[in-house]
Amino acid sequence: MAEHSHSHDHEHSHDHDHTHDHDHDHSHDHSHDHSHDHGHSHGFGHHHDHTPKIDNLNAAFIIGIILNSGFVIAEVVVGLAIHSLSLLTDAGHNLSDVAGLALALLAFKLTKVSANDKYTYGYKRSTIIVSFFNAVILFASVGIIVYEAIHRLMHPAVIAGGTMAWVALAGIAINGFTAWLFVKGKDKDLNIKSTYMHMAMDAVVSLGVVISGLIIYFTNWYILDSIVSLIIGFMILRGTWSLLNESLRLEMDGVPKEMNLEKIRAALLKAKGVKDIHHMHVWALSTTENALTAHLVIDPAHIDQFDNIKHDLRHRLEHLDISHSTFEPEFTDEDCKQPDC
Repeated sequence: MAEHSHSHDHEHSHDHDHTHDHDHDHSHDHSHDHSHDHGHSHGFGHHHDHTPKIDNLNAAFIIGIILNSGFVIAEVVVGLAIHSLSLLTDAGHNLSDVAGLALALLAFKLTKVSANDKYTYGYKRSTIIVSFFNAVILFASVGIIVYEAIHRLMHPAVIAGGTMAWVALAGIAINGFTAWLFVKGKDKDLNIKSTYMHMAMDAVVSLGVVISGLIIYFTNWYILDSIVSLIIGFMILRGTWSLLNESLRLEMDGVPKEMNLEKIRAALLKAKGVKDIHHMHVWALSTTENALTAHLVIDPAHIDQFDNIKHDLRHRLEHLDISHSTFEPEFTDEDCKQPDC
């Protein structure tokens, strides 16, 4: 788990009312004020809390794990009994979803663990690692699916299409219900979004298996089982590609996809007393929290109002989904000696 050190010495504080903004040594000492409050009062007459409530999703994760674990067992038993690659393939995919649900739940639990001397951000980054790991698992499952499907295309097996359709029908209900559990949180977190996408996609895949099972039942066209397996594999691949890209971007401390640096810069420059901004870095602490560090060029006439400027800037950043911010002040008449990162 990588820790962030953006060429600055962070004055790391966990005071939740921002009374930690004590005296700044304005002699360009590179000391930083690091805010860790998500829902602090900005002195602007209202209160912000943009962090999604994960606690109420614990039940959703647990219900999803139980239902899908039971369904995986049923698919494997029936799939082996009737020699259906589609059911076994879907069972493998659902098993990866169960693992994903369990890992996502573990990651969210880890975000509650307090920061310490070895991990000064705590374990928030575990959510990013889990989302990347889930994508890798899904890609591995696609490889197995494609291999088995190609093999079955050359050696089709006799399949009980009716039984296959009934089991897949149960899959539509289970996967659809599990996806519904995560609808409200899907736009607030990458792991929740990936869970929702996987479950919704599984419901569609199960529908395809139902249709192919009925066709096999009435036509005995057994090769369709392998064809459907290949379609499932490519659907998983397509749906997972964006998850892999985004989780890898966050793992590499890249700017989160929804963040626009020019928009952020413009918002900061609107603050009274801020003349310029440089050395700006934006990255994800977790799949729900973003952070920013920046050098601010301050008009010397407003340097005594720097505390108010910081509160204004944090207020603006909260509206841009950045909950952690670190600023270093510079005078308009001094040159920044630090090279660009």
